[in-house]
Amino acid sequence: MRPALRLLPLPICIALSLAAHADDDIPVDWSLCPVEDAVPLFPDAQPPVGDIAERENLPTDIQGDQTVGVDGGLYNVTGNVTLRRGDQFLGTDRIEFSQDTGSYTATGNVRYQDSGMRVVAERLEGDQNNDSHRIDEVRYQLTERRGNGGAERIEMQDARGRMFESTYSTCPPSQRWWELRAQRIDVDTDKGTGVARNATLRIGKVPVLYVPYLAFPIDDQRRTGLLYPSIGLSSRNGFDWRQPIYFNLAPNYDLTLTPRYMSRRGLQLGTEFRYLYSRGRGTLELQALPSDDLTWRERDEEIIEVPIAENRREDDRGAFRYVGHHNIDRTWQARANVYWFSDPRWIEDSSSNVEGLSVSSLTSAVGVYGRGRYWNALVEGQYRHLTDYTFAESRLPYNRLPRAYVNWEQPFGQWLVAGTDAEVTRFSHLDDEVNPGGSRLYVKPWVSMPLEGASWYVRPTVAFRHVQYRLDNALAEDLDPGSPDDSPSASHAIGTVDAGLFFDRDTRFRGADYLHTLEPRLFYLNSPYREQGDMPLFDTRPMTFSWGQLFRDNRYSGADRQGDANQLTMALTTRLIRESDGREKLSASIGQIQYFDDARVTLRNEAPIERGESAWVVDTNYAINDRWTVGASYQWNPASRREDLASFRTRYLIGDDGIVNLSYRYRRNVLNQSDLLEQVDLSFLYPINPTWSVVGRYYYSLQDKQVLEGIAGVQWESCCVAARLVARRYVRNTRGDMNDSIQLEIELKGLGSAGPDNRSRLRRAILGYHRDDLYLVPPSELGSSADDDISADDPLP
Repeated sequence: MRPALRLLPLPICIALSLAAHADDDIPVDWSLCPVEDAVPLFPDAQPPVGDIAERENLPTDIQGDQTVGVDGGLYNVTGNVTLRRGDQFLGTDRIEFSQDTGSYTATGNVRYQDSGMRVVAERLEGDQNNDSHRIDEVRYQLTERRGNGGAERIEMQDARGRMFESTYSTCPPSQRWWELRAQRIDVDTDKGTGVARNATLRIGKVPVLYVPYLAFPIDDQRRTGLLYPSIGLSSRNGFDWRQPIYFNLAPNYDLTLTPRYMSRRGLQLGTEFRYLYSRGRGTLELQALPSDDLTWRERDEEIIEVPIAENRREDDRGAFRYVGHHNIDRTWQARANVYWFSDPRWIEDSSSNVEGLSVSSLTSAVGVYGRGRYWNALVEGQYRHLTDYTFAESRLPYNRLPRAYVNWEQPFGQWLVAGTDAEVTRFSHLDDEVNPGGSRLYVKPWVSMPLEGASWYVRPTVAFRHVQYRLDNALAEDLDPGSPDDSPSASHAIGTVDAGLFFDRDTRFRGADYLHTLEPRLFYLNSPYREQGDMPLFDTRPMTFSWGQLFRDNRYSGADRQGDANQLTMALTTRLIRESDGREKLSASIGQIQYFDDARVTLRNEAPIERGESAWVVDTNYAINDRWTVGASYQWNPASRREDLASFRTRYLIGDDGIVNLSYRYRRNVLNQSDLLEQVDLSFLYPINPTWSVVGRYYYSLQDKQVLEGIAGVQWESCCVAARLVARRYVRNTRGDMNDSIQLEIELKGLGSAGPDNRSRLRRAILGYHRDDLYLVPPSELGSSADDDISADDPLP
């Protein structure tokens, strides 16, 4: 009869718990690590396959050269002893086991392996009946994620254990760049907590951090405690230290307090409260900065620079945001995204994102939103907050308090599709004396007949558009002082025909097989003129002319104007699609609108449209090879015989990680023929060797003769350590004032990082810094650096 010995749950989770892995969508790069394990593979072990949850239901197979049974249920197994159960393997020279008392002792070449780790030890003993175990002279290697270390001994009683003189690192033994050491670690697996005593972090052989007492989680459950700090240095904030403190208040809600010391500004307190329940979730964020030194330090200068007194910095400053939702049922959801700022300069003083400087306002929105198979709808309120101190409140867009909208689209049989867009909105303004408001009803039913074949389509559409207003008396007087009309209206019939053909053929180009397509397209639009001069402009602007504008039935955004049109768009697209993998070698498009009549509906900031031809719109992309691509966009205006837009972009991939991006952008103001912008943007990540690389960005306005953002940095990376030193100079406000910063981030792979999140900032500035971002818009900064960005969807800085 074989002994009923079961493999014990080795408490290596204590060592594993020292690895605090930060959430990051960029995986850790272990490619520089040598093929070296602290604990090599065991040649006599079975492959570590199987589910951990199935272990309890599987038998343990014991084998050895000799098994001796003694009275009292004592067994001695000697010579190449192995125990196997599922993914678990235990090998030793000798094991002695008492089936009556449950005690066991394994000595000589003790080896343990499962799907997550490999362990070697000098001695293993314990009592399975009392669930107590001890392991001496332990060395371990994690296999599911890198990590290795050892301990003088491990003791475990039930769910509690102790680890003495333990170590942990993700570095190989021959390149010990960093290592965590702890004199003793106490853990409780039931509670999922651990306490390290006299813990030291060593870089090489030099101790750089000593913690006499440190509590930490050993599982995925959240625990109250300190999070990693963020340290930075900038000319605006000075020395900048953030120390997040996490409070696990309950399984479904928590709180994070973040004290932040800025040597040039003072002490700021940030809070984030999160909650979650079965039908929704939410987050409240609050930042408070009493007695901001920046306010009094620049007060005399600000009085001159900011003529609008209400837009100047307050002494006591702060910001608030709430975002959350509640699922009412399967169709409807309530949402809220609410902001508050102490003053309009808060965004500038808390942001370092060049692209975010053009944001002049943020919108708070609260509403109910629904979606069905053929419809979607909302009822909401929107309130605007001024975030650009150079603007008066009168420059803000109108608030929508409230707004109700419904969109319906449904097919009827094979040949008919019908739908409607409808909206009712009440417009009000913060400065109602300068911008009086009113209400608007907008309805646009339509019917389309999609006729389609394998290589062609024709989609005629007829729509009827009606707008009705109820205006405040002051606004009606402003629009028509002689005979004010507080309920103007307008109706429009709109007809479009969208037609296209698809031609394709097989062709060879430079030795490869391609599918060559030719795609001509016609789009006819007819919308008769209706007088709309007595109607307000609540949310309507001319849209920027682009490729998408060639195929729209209105050249305005918003519902206050319908452009009159009698025009035909002619466009042509061609593509070369590689048949081996479906990638586009070439795509080129060209299009133009033919205007048959002058446009009579125009706005003050819009160039008049005369009978004739629009600007030519050209867009091309060409892959020279799998590493080098170029693209260009161009708009040529035959009326002025000048380009309205010109852009060029190219990208070159270097090795497995490097990249160079170069782009040029130019746009002309069509209304007055002045230059609107002219910019060049160079960014790169250049690997010098597998360990060192340089990064940079030079974003320059040729029109303003000013650097918008300059980045120069160096990166060093080894198997288990990475460092990023970055110097930045960037425009920090709409006046063109500059800010400088030098920031160092040190990442201990598998443990965490210290310093500002330079990797996220470089990922935003250098498209392709992370190769998975090549075809995406660079992600905005969400991070914990000294100068965070803010957008309508980002957390408060």
